[in-house]
Amino acid sequence: MNDTTPDSLIPYDDIVQDALRGVVSRVLQRISDEGGLPGGHHFYIAFRTRAPGVSIPRHLMERYPDEMTVVIQHRYWDLVVADDHFSIGLSFNQMPSSLVIPYEAIVGFVDPAVNFALQFPPKDGEEPPPQAPEPPPEPSPPEPQEEGSNVVTLDRFRRK
Repeated sequence: MNDTTPDSLIPYDDIVQDALRGVVSRVLQRISDEGGLPGGHHFYIAFRTRAPGVSIPRHLMERYPDEMTVVIQHRYWDLVVADDHFSIGLSFNQMPSSLVIPYEAIVGFVDPAVNFALQFPPKDGEEPPPQAPEPPPEPSPPEPQEEGSNVVTLDRFRRK
């Protein structure tokens, strides 16, 4: 008798992951039907930006070449929930953007209001996104300038 578990010919892990992605779809459909998020609910949805079917503006693809997390809370519009993807309008730095995200591209879903989270590992044959390099150390703040001097933007000092 052998103590090892035989390899399954049924892809149970993939079936379970698909079912859990269905949870994301049903939750999004519910907020779409009800016209918004109830109470303090809000969602963080992380997805692979280069997955098949993902459509995001070029400036976001350049900034997030592998993975991106969006927040769905107060300001979103045009949420459309389909069988295999959802589309939504969100604003990034005051710039309205339309995103199309297939459920297959999602790697994480979190509703921190109720401490609920789902993680989706890469399917067989998929590469996980590369680990982000360590962020550079914080630069020292700029020297104070005299009153009436030019306005200095701090964007270049923020972590990305």
